[in-house]
Amino acid sequence: MTFRFNAAMALAAITCTATTAFARAEHHHAAHQTIAITNAWARETAPAQVNGGGFLTITNKSDTADRLISATSPVAPTVQLHTMSMDGGVMRMRELPDGIAVPAKGVVELEPGGLHIMFIGIKAPFKPGRTIALTLRFEKAGIVKVAMPVRAVGAMNGGMDMAHDHH
Repeated sequence: MTFRFNAAMALAAITCTATTAFARAEHHHAAHQTIAITNAWARETAPAQVNGGGFLTITNKSDTADRLISATSPVAPTVQLHTMSMDGGVMRMRELPDGIAVPAKGVVELEPGGLHIMFIGIKAPFKPGRTIALTLRFEKAGIVKVAMPVRAVGAMNGGMDMAHDHH
């Protein structure tokens, strides 16, 4: 009887310790919500198009700079952080293997014609009304999950008036 009691007590202690550690980990993660993602959206793609673009705003609420280092999504086997520039009238896109710096207390816009998320080898066309799941990995803030609604091809800013002054 003593053995069963001790085994039960040991199991209870392990369960309690694991539960407490998990709760602390969740609390620790919640306390580190230093990155806010807003205005996330993906552009509609043509039926035969194999790549897609995503856009969003990153706000770093921390006193410490951070860096977006990677992104993943179930909609494409490869997701890259890209920049676009004009070179002699030719649009050039290139991957940013070192990620995107996010300054302390700063805002970074990923928008058409500049920094963006590139979904490579999309499994199905992006259609308006669909939502794209995206996981962002930051150097310091860790994982941030984002839902990106798909907007029509003509949407240059996600259908939002970016010049609007929010009161």
